[in-house]
Amino acid sequence: MTSTNDSPAKPVLSITYCRICHFRPRALWLAEELLHTFEEYVGGVTLIPGGGGQFDIHLGGELLFSNQAVGRFPETRELREMIAGRIEGAPRPRHATTAG
Repeated sequence: MTSTNDSPAKPVLSITYCRICHFRPRALWLAEELLHTFEEYVGGVTLIPGGGGQFDIHLGGELLFSNQAVGRFPETRELREMIAGRIEGAPRPRHATTAG
């Protein structure tokens, strides 16, 4: 599929979730939340069944969040901040969690 304009391709969000741990409902909910905010700015959201307790969020090829590295699940607000900081023109969160 070829783009008809000269704009760069939009990055795709991907959520890899552990199917054994039944993380799919959380992945579906998070996909809906992120699409609600970034639908105009991303090329889509892909859900990828995985294993081993995995819950990873990628934007393009960049790992934004890994529950195994951090020891918890991501907060929606923190993901919105990470994504908005990486996509030009994307809406900024109204209530940032970091000072400054």
